[in-house]
Amino acid sequence: MGNVSLERNGDIATLRIDRPRAMNALDTETLLELRAHALALTREPARVVLVTSAGDRVFVAGADIAAMSQMSTEEARTFSELGHEAFDALEALPSLQVAVVQGAALGGGCELLLACDLAVASEKARFGQPETNLGLLPGFGGCSRLVRRIGVGPARDLIYSGRLIGAQDALGWGLVNKVVAHDELGAAAAQWAAELATRPPLAVRRAKVAMAAAEVSDARTAARVEIEGFAGVFGSDDGREGLTAFLEKRTPTFEGR
Repeated sequence: MGNVSLERNGDIATLRIDRPRAMNALDTETLLELRAHALALTREPARVVLVTSAGDRVFVAGADIAAMSQMSTEEARTFSELGHEAFDALEALPSLQVAVVQGAALGGGCELLLACDLAVASEKARFGQPETNLGLLPGFGGCSRLVRRIGVGPARDLIYSGRLIGAQDALGWGLVNKVVAHDELGAAAAQWAAELATRPPLAVRRAKVAMAAAEVSDARTAARVEIEGFAGVFGSDDGREGLTAFLEKRTPTFEGR
């Protein structure tokens, strides 16, 4: 059995990191498996992907420090590149990725969360990018994604100080979208995934592309991506169904066509 599993239940898939003895830390094998599963989901998309991990106290403790301590500079560069590849593949999925955070999401764990579209967290969860405490910096996309998620000021605070924040602060800063009681996390994540799976997949995909363009492109380019996305879904079966259902005062059924 590997370190990452992929299960499908209808329109919802679950990616699960399972290294509880290592606090679900990300080593090379785990990142390779995560990348492989993300590529599989690219070929056969789900509507929603829940990103979870084993255990009750730790989401992902970060990169595997024991493994890192044995790396040369070139090996560390390759390790960082692999982290970027795995998280980029996850972020680029046409589905909605939801991080389900039951405990500590530190370093690479926080970066994994940032590669997801949305996040729901236990009230006991903690978050941070403590790499500077080790004389390092986030190496799996944390510097860029954290700035885009919560803004440059809070991102500087977390990265420069290396401090951790609790779930309510993470909610207030926009790092996570929902905080629930610890014992209710699984049920809350399942319910949210079921609700998100009813959303029109073509519109969601185009909206993801448009928002990604807004993060990295100039305003004119981002506007053009949005315009083309709007026109593309307007002529789809889902687009016609949404408009017709509204006029007929009924709930639409979206089939992704």
